[in-house]
Amino acid sequence: MNKIISKIAFLLLTGFLLVACFSSQVFAHEVNKSAIVLLVCKSKSGTTISTGTGFVVKPNGTLITNYHVLVDSASVNAIFSNGDIVPVEKILKVDRIKDFAVLKLKEGFYSTLEIGDSRNVRAYDYSSALGYLTQNVREEGNRAKGKILQTYGFVLGVHPQAFPDFAYLYTTTPFGPGFSGGPVVDKNNKVVGIATIEGRAINLALPIHEVQPFLDETQAMTFEQLLQEDRQSSEAMYYRGNFALYAQGDLDKADAFFQNVLKDDPNYVLALYDMAVVNRDKGSIEQAVSDYEKVVAINPDFPEALSNLGGYYFRSGKLKQAVAMFQNAVRVYPNFIQALSNLGAALNKLDRSSEAIPHLKKTISLDPQFAIAYYNLGNSYFSMNQLDHAHTAYNQAVTLGVDFLSLHWKLYETTHRLGNYREARKQLNIILRMDPENREIENLIAQLRSVRSEAAKATELR
Repeated sequence: MNKIISKIAFLLLTGFLLVACFSSQVFAHEVNKSAIVLLVCKSKSGTTISTGTGFVVKPNGTLITNYHVLVDSASVNAIFSNGDIVPVEKILKVDRIKDFAVLKLKEGFYSTLEIGDSRNVRAYDYSSALGYLTQNVREEGNRAKGKILQTYGFVLGVHPQAFPDFAYLYTTTPFGPGFSGGPVVDKNNKVVGIATIEGRAINLALPIHEVQPFLDETQAMTFEQLLQEDRQSSEAMYYRGNFALYAQGDLDKADAFFQNVLKDDPNYVLALYDMAVVNRDKGSIEQAVSDYEKVVAINPDFPEALSNLGGYYFRSGKLKQAVAMFQNAVRVYPNFIQALSNLGAALNKLDRSSEAIPHLKKTISLDPQFAIAYYNLGNSYFSMNQLDHAHTAYNQAVTLGVDFLSLHWKLYETTHRLGNYREARKQLNIILRMDPENREIENLIAQLRSVRSEAAKATELR
């Protein structure tokens, strides 16, 4: 299994975002996959406890990955794409807050990736990630095999997250489980980040310039020393809880780890953030809301926490508070796809549809496959009596897989008002299949038959 900080927002976007202009782009050379390794982390007993990805940046075997990949490891092997297995001999640097580690492989001469300029990365820049997807890793005896997967997207922005002192590259480029510690590269295939947080639509990479100053470290520690230090580390405890929550689905185990972290530091933002998920999944919604409110009080610029809290306010009918949360999330992170769509939905509920439309159009421009945004946009147009636009938006939502009762009712009302009675009847039949106990639908279908019959008679008289 892979230790990965994940599911950073549960208002998730389905599917991967592909941008047409990137698919036609031709590069002078491919990423040097010979420098990207599968990291297999083992316990003292020799049992594999996690896998991750790393990449070599210096010919002497200096390698970068995430710190969280190493937690509780007694040894780590780097497996290259040609099958070579090389042990990690030293730990040159760990940063538990920024979540990176600089490792040293067994002495040798290694192929490398070139480091780029992460300080000049901007919104809409191309980005690509490479990693060993955990589900594709196979162990045969003492050997593990995997295949490098490459994904594509673009940068949505560069913003702080839980900790205000440093920023992440927010990108549409998907990070699958197992990508932790892998390289995120620019259009020139130079490393600009480390794949760190996976959440489907929201993927965060630590900028490579945060690691560069530590690539020439000479002091080193062993895995035994790291294990000893991590016994008292709040960060290590947090990552154990994160792994229990997202990789193992063990709510009680995750709860215990997070409670231990919060006992030592009640303001540990990430532990509070993930406690909200634990409480949500346990059905303690009020406590989940309280957890998010604490997070936002500690860090008012944590975009995902703002958006998730706004989602709770929205569902409980606190629409003005929801709008405020979504607006703050978008203020911090202007290309926050979910927050933009949710802001549009909340504004619709407050009868402020003209304000909602720009946010929803931006959502769709960032991700043309975001089905719910089309539904929300249809609601905006419907409330403004722009029925043709509403019909188009609703149909696009259906094409992209939205299939719930309220959408079909809206399509019925829209087509009925437009005089398209055949389509209106079709929607009623769909609604009847979804809600067979609703007697009102039979009456509406009968009324449509009558209207169509009268229309046919009128045509004959002409």
